[in-house]
Amino acid sequence: MTLSRRICTIFCLSLLASEGLALKSQSPSAFTSLTSNNKRAFGTKRRTSTIRSAKSSIRNIKRGGSDEEKQAVLTTQATVSAPEITTKMSKQGLPDSAKLLIGAGGVYAAFLYYGSLQEDVFRYVSADGNSFKQAWFLQVLEALANVVIGFAGMQLMGPTKNIPLPMFAISGASQVTAKACTSLALANGLSFPVATLAKSGKMAPVMAGSLLLGGATYSVREYVQVAMIIGGTAVVSMGKKKGGSQSNSALGVAYIIGSLVLDGVTAGFQKRLKAETAKAGVKPKPYDFMFWTNLFMCGTAVVVALALGEFTSGLAYCASNPEILPMIVKFSLCSAVGQSFVFFTIAHFDPLVLTTVTTTRKIFSVLLSIFMKGHSLSVTGWSGIGLACAGIVSELQAKASAQKKSRNQ
Repeated sequence: MTLSRRICTIFCLSLLASEGLALKSQSPSAFTSLTSNNKRAFGTKRRTSTIRSAKSSIRNIKRGGSDEEKQAVLTTQATVSAPEITTKMSKQGLPDSAKLLIGAGGVYAAFLYYGSLQEDVFRYVSADGNSFKQAWFLQVLEALANVVIGFAGMQLMGPTKNIPLPMFAISGASQVTAKACTSLALANGLSFPVATLAKSGKMAPVMAGSLLLGGATYSVREYVQVAMIIGGTAVVSMGKKKGGSQSNSALGVAYIIGSLVLDGVTAGFQKRLKAETAKAGVKPKPYDFMFWTNLFMCGTAVVVALALGEFTSGLAYCASNPEILPMIVKFSLCSAVGQSFVFFTIAHFDPLVLTTVTTTRKIFSVLLSIFMKGHSLSVTGWSGIGLACAGIVSELQAKASAQKKSRNQ
C-alpha cells in the first residue's frame, strides 16, 4: 500500500510540474504594452472567451464526467460565475502552479487511495471464509464522513438559507443508489479494473436518454468514443483470468449497468435541482451542496441498510474482523477529503483542468489496481485496456479541442 501511494505521489508531482510550467507561460506580460483603454477592451474579450470555454467544458462534463466532476460543476454553476472565478483567482496570493499542486494533487492522492481501499474492502476475506458484502452499510459510513466535513465547511463559510431541500433529497437518494450499485458490483465478483472502465462509459446511458427523450444529436466521434470504452471494457472482462463463479460475475455486470443507468437519472435530478435553486433565488455554497446532498444520501443508506439487515450484519462483521475497520474508515475519509479538493480545483481553474485530472486518475486507478493487486490479464485483456483508455483519452482530447475552439471565437 505504501509503495502504491509513493508511485502516485511521484507521478502527480511530475504531471503537476509540467502543468505549472504551462500556466506560467500564459502570464499576461503582453498587457504592459497596451493603453488603459485597450486593456479594458482586451479584458472584456478575455472574460467573454472564458465564459464560452467554461460553458463548453461544463456541457461536456455533464455528458460523461465522473461523479465528483458532476457534483462540483453543479456547485460551481449555482454559486460562482466565470468572471467571479477569474476575479477571485486574481485576488489570491498563491500562484496558479501552487493552487494546481494543491487541488489536483489532493484529488489524485485522495481518489487513487480511495479506489485502492474500496477494492481492498471488497476483496477482504475473513478467517472463516466470508467476504464483506454490506455495500449499503459502507455507503452509510462514507456519506456520514462527507456530512461531517460538509457541516464543518458550511459553518466556516456560513450556511445558505431557504435551500429547496426536497430536490436535494431526491438527488441524494439517486446518487447513493448509484454508488451502492457500484459497490455491489465489486462485492459480487466484478473486478475493480472492469468496474472502473465500465463507469467511464457512463456517457452511453446519457446519450441514449437524450436521443430518446430530448432529440439530441451526437457526432460520429462521440459514438466511436463510447463504443471504444464499452468494447474495451468487455474485452478486459473476457481477457481476465477468472477466479470467481460466472453467476457472481454476471450479477456484478448487472449491478454496474444499474449504476450507469442511475448516473443518467441522477444527472436529470441535478439539473432540476439547479433550476429549483435558481427559482428560489438562492445560491448555495460548495459545502451547502456537500452537506445537504450527503445528509440525504446517508439517510437513504441508513433506511435501506436497516431494511436489508446490513446495519447489524455490517457492525457484526467489523467487530469480528477488526482489521477491516481501518480500511473502511480511511475509505470514507478519502471520499470526503477528495470531494473538498474537487471543489477547490474547479473554483480556481477551468472545468477542463478538473476533467483532465479526473480522467487520467481513472486510467491510473486501473493500472495501479492491475499492478498492485495481482490481477492477471491475457494479451486480449491488455488490448481491451488499451482500447478503453484510447476512448477515454480521445474524449478528453475532444473536450480540449472544443474549449480551444470556443476561446478562439
